[in-house]
Amino acid sequence: MSGDVAVVIAAKDEADRIEATVRAAGTLDGVDVVVVVDDGSTDGTGEIARKAGAYVVRHDRNRGKAAAMTSGADVAAVLDDRDRRESPRHLLFLDGDLGETAGTTDVLVTPVRGGVADMTIAVMPRVGGAGGHGFVVRLSREGIRRATGWTATQPLNGMRCLNREAFDAARPLAPGWGVETALTIDLLRKGFRIIEVDTPIAHRVTGTDLRAQIHRGRQFVDVARALVSRDAGPTALARVRGRLDDLRRPAGGRRP
Repeated sequence: MSGDVAVVIAAKDEADRIEATVRAAGTLDGVDVVVVVDDGSTDGTGEIARKAGAYVVRHDRNRGKAAAMTSGADVAAVLDDRDRRESPRHLLFLDGDLGETAGTTDVLVTPVRGGVADMTIAVMPRVGGAGGHGFVVRLSREGIRRATGWTATQPLNGMRCLNREAFDAARPLAPGWGVETALTIDLLRKGFRIIEVDTPIAHRVTGTDLRAQIHRGRQFVDVARALVSRDAGPTALARVRGRLDDLRRPAGGRRP
């Protein structure tokens, strides 16, 4: 079996790693299309990706992960039509900073190609140096459990493979950083099969500086919105509001 997988890479300012990521992804069994969505980069990410062999679509401004995933999937659909495929390609979503480790993500594709799962989610090895306190992960995990009864190991992991039916069933995707949480809930509620797969990939860890903390705050807000809009349990809104209050505390208050 060959030529039945499209890789979609959402990337912003990944000029130092995108070439290696694209080339490694292109070596995966079954992959004949690599699409890079340049989500408002200012460092030449798109041009480097194009030279590495990817189809590139550019957003003039940063529109967020969900919009980038949708744009990439739409490009893959156009290519399916161009190639007059009898069945659409599966979609493998990867981050732009995986580098050579993108070449190990075939383990995510195999269950989908084999009909064992409709979506796979990567479970990455733990890496030292990450600065997170886990509050966004806990919010997402608990929200998914409350909404569906399923407990995810790494609910925010964006490295996923889906068949086209599953992806289309989840549209429109939840905005921003809530996309993974919402995707999991929506597909489980609609009866699609999801499995987690140990995947030996590595990418940058989020640090502890102010920029990283702001990023986590934005993640929390987006995940919270996705959960509240899906009525993820009777106490979800109260818990979300409590955490938002924590994030707004002035210096000297309890850290999130």
